[in-house]
Amino acid sequence: MDIKDNTHRYIEWIDPEEMHRATILWLSEVKFMRDEQMFLNNLIKHYTVQLVDSKIFGKSKEIVSRLTDLEKEAISLMKKIQAHENKLEIMIDDIDQLELEKAYRDTHRELAGTIEHYKEEYMQIKSGLFSLVSNVIKKEKQKRLLN
Repeated sequence: MDIKDNTHRYIEWIDPEEMHRATILWLSEVKFMRDEQMFLNNLIKHYTVQLVDSKIFGKSKEIVSRLTDLEKEAISLMKKIQAHENKLEIMIDDIDQLELEKAYRDTHRELAGTIEHYKEEYMQIKSGLFSLVSNVIKKEKQKRLLN
């Protein structure tokens, strides 16, 4: 049996309270990542001169560009999560709307996958940026020690 099938079945039967908790958690995580992105932007601004060094410029440009894209995506993702949360009433209104409830669960599952993908990509970008800045800091320390 495929793991994806198990996840699908689990989400199909997830209750509204669990979906509510999940959406609140997702919103919190994305907001936290947005706050981190502001910190990362400040880090980039602080080390701009070093990051445009010809040896690492290509890598720096790619990371900064991807970070900018992720910032825009975070805003869109927060709106989707909030809209999803606002539609939770479909699941708890005591009215049998099987088509709408199924669509809500499907959307929940898709949103879970989208958020997981976003978090993975964000972690890669953050790690790459930290690695670049760490190397820049090491080079600066070496220069200071040699002078």
